[in-house]
Amino acid sequence: MDGETKGLKKILILFAKDWDHIAVQAQKDSNRYQFYFEGFDLFQFPDNIRLLSFDVVQYIKKLGRKYRQIGLDGIISNHEQFGTLIAALLAQRLGLPGNDPLAIIACQHKLYSRLLQQKIVPEAVPRFAYISYPVDIKTPIEIPFPFFIKPIKATYSVLCKKVRNFSELRQHLRFNYFEELLIRKLVQPFAELMLLLSPMRIDPNGLIAEEILEGEQINIDGYCQGGLVYFLGVIDEIMYPDTQAFMRFEYPSVAPQQIQNHAMEITTKLLQSINYCHGFFNIEFFYQPLTNELKIIEINPRAASQLMNLYEHVDGYKPYDILFALAVGEKVAIKKGEAHFKSAASFIFRHFKKPQDQKKPHNTEIKQVLKTYPDADIMFYYKKGASLQRELKWLGSYRYAVLNLGGISRLDLFNRFQSICQKLNIPPSMH
Repeated sequence: MDGETKGLKKILILFAKDWDHIAVQAQKDSNRYQFYFEGFDLFQFPDNIRLLSFDVVQYIKKLGRKYRQIGLDGIISNHEQFGTLIAALLAQRLGLPGNDPLAIIACQHKLYSRLLQQKIVPEAVPRFAYISYPVDIKTPIEIPFPFFIKPIKATYSVLCKKVRNFSELRQHLRFNYFEELLIRKLVQPFAELMLLLSPMRIDPNGLIAEEILEGEQINIDGYCQGGLVYFLGVIDEIMYPDTQAFMRFEYPSVAPQQIQNHAMEITTKLLQSINYCHGFFNIEFFYQPLTNELKIIEINPRAASQLMNLYEHVDGYKPYDILFALAVGEKVAIKKGEAHFKSAASFIFRHFKKPQDQKKPHNTEIKQVLKTYPDADIMFYYKKGASLQRELKWLGSYRYAVLNLGGISRLDLFNRFQSICQKLNIPPSMH
């Protein structure tokens, strides 16, 4: 071992996301960690060819052998589809800090998650029903149309949609051979580990129907350590009008403090009841301003990586510092510092139909513009062909860019946003 890496804590990041790489880059001068990376892109060619032969059990065994020799200190993953559950299981096998894999499964299997929520916090659970896949038209669905349909195991709101009747339901679930294969390959690792680790037997390829909820949406971020629950804060989720597509996330939330406090109480009770004892989480709620009623949308057993630097902008600390310290078993605490901004947001740019023309700003142009806005982070996710069409079909929209930044006020935040859009010639849409 050379002098530069001796004494550094070794952290494995599984299926790293863009925001993870930014956080790792920010650690380069800290002399605290040495990072390792494993995983592949599930949706981009040619990486996604690996899905066809991916064996999750053998993959975990292979990583176990490799990193037992290296001598890891911690493992993290903010990757919902594969990484989070693999990280928990690998950490358990290597004797490293980590969450209970059964708690991860209880969050990610949307039907079992609802059943547990119904036992623990029944007042915060919408009506729901299981639907097998393929859908059997002769089997009655236990809640009436219209309802909100979503896969039992999915991410990024894939295939989530409001349907009004059986005809719309069947049309929504009509796939070609390749789409059907891809969906099953995306679910297969979770299904195999669920059967291996738990008594749960309901097929995660199935679907869940839920009553349609209305109101405002909020997201709560936090982490657990030693079985205790700690909160980073509450973020408002603003949707494109008449859609289920996120338009932006704003921090701090404008939801009444009593609503925020009640949501945190529900979150604490729920997480402690399912033995969610270590690691980050985010949980989304609907709240009805007229009645103050709260309903859980879903629990995600990972950090919402896209939102982490909103807390940095407003509260003056880096949640990724907590994430890395948790991974290696250090006692952590939120220590707010001097903040540069009073408001922050993550803006999402979308098309709702196939764009006629796509022109990404040149990297030199982006760097030049962002010199004036050093706090800003912008990601582009341009797609074309079948990949673009699939995203439009599965998500109902095509996300092509994300911009995170802060403002000394909410007005300043939106002025800076408009300025960046203008200089990069990106349509600001209806933000």
